[in-house]
Amino acid sequence: MVTKDILNILKNESSTQDFEKYFKQLVYKKNISNEELAIFETTSGFIASWIKTNLLDVLSHSCEVLQGQKPKNIEIRVVKKDKIKAKDRIKPKNEIEYSESTMLNPSLTFDAFVVGPSNQFAYNASLAVTKKLGILYNPLFIYGGTGLGKTHLLQAIGNLALEEKKIVIYVTIEQFMNDFTFSLRNKSMEHFRNKYRKCDILLIDDVQFLSNKEQTQEEFFHTFNELHNSKKQIVMTSDRLPSQIAGLVDRLKSRFKWGLTTDIQFPELETKIAIIEKKSELNGVILTKEIVNYIATTLDNSVREIEGVLIQINASASLLNQEINLELVKSLLKEQKKEQKENIKLPDIIEVVASELNIKPADIKSRKRTAPVTNARRVVIYLARELTLNSMPDIAKFLGMKDHSSISHNIKKANELIKKDENLKINIENLKNKIINKD
Repeated sequence: MVTKDILNILKNESSTQDFEKYFKQLVYKKNISNEELAIFETTSGFIASWIKTNLLDVLSHSCEVLQGQKPKNIEIRVVKKDKIKAKDRIKPKNEIEYSESTMLNPSLTFDAFVVGPSNQFAYNASLAVTKKLGILYNPLFIYGGTGLGKTHLLQAIGNLALEEKKIVIYVTIEQFMNDFTFSLRNKSMEHFRNKYRKCDILLIDDVQFLSNKEQTQEEFFHTFNELHNSKKQIVMTSDRLPSQIAGLVDRLKSRFKWGLTTDIQFPELETKIAIIEKKSELNGVILTKEIVNYIATTLDNSVREIEGVLIQINASASLLNQEINLELVKSLLKEQKKEQKENIKLPDIIEVVASELNIKPADIKSRKRTAPVTNARRVVIYLARELTLNSMPDIAKFLGMKDHSSISHNIKKANELIKKDENLKINIENLKNKIINKD
């Protein structure tokens, strides 16, 4: 177990799933850590690899909250069970030096990004920004569904800028808000402003969570102005257009449009296949064409989900000493889908759909028959059957509807509309990814 202080911070900073599966398995070596280096230990090489690849920014930020500044490097040592000692350390193949200002994932580069029709424009714009920081497309605003590669492009920009010895700050907007709150409480706003306003490039993930955060919006507004006036580059991501972020003040919406706004769409089948081939190569997973095609047609559109499945396939094959074949992959995906459906609850679906469609959650379970409410209810019913193990009578009872025949009718209608309306299909996929990836 990690020490109590860092444990509490990680619990607040990460999703329940990430905390329980990964962070809870770490031991923080407080006695040998310092401002330069934060050292953690675990008995699982898989957990160490997953955190370093996917969750290093969360771990870094938690260390900063605990110590008041980010460590220059984070080391996760793999040790033998019940032998938590320095001599048991397994060194990584490549020692990575991180910028004093940021904690980027070094594997998220432009070369590792799979380009297709769904993301070509966003990729080109991101690459172009690195050639003329602060001059071309400032700010760059990238929006799109969950797990489609926005964060990858954001960090690719940062990694390339680091090679040019630029000062890079990469944070989620939640981390920015936490830093702001921490600095206010500890009367260290000068340190906060120096950190965010003296960088060459500011990379902000998930800007939509600025919604209704008035005090943070005010601070971010001044930070934005300071950087923009100094010709420092700003790149942001969101799951929606600036104009669609409810509770965002007009002056920020206006500034977000000063540069270039581009989207990442859901990948078509050919791009999904290319993504799986690229990610499997990077992760050292050897897959046949048949297996690649099966994964591409079975999984949803989230690149994040594809990466997780590939790691799971490789880990299962190694631990069970089995050949990676179609039968093994089918078994793992079937189990994952079952576990996924067990973890998704009906209130989660209503919460996400209501938020996205601007409907009160209570209205979805009411007898209201206005068009917006009826459409939202139909989407909830469709997603409930797709993403949960609930039967049609279960869904009908939860929503206060007469019987399962009403549920069946709504599902049929939803399928008809999805076939006819490409925009609805895209919106449904986006909602699915958000529900699946919900904390």
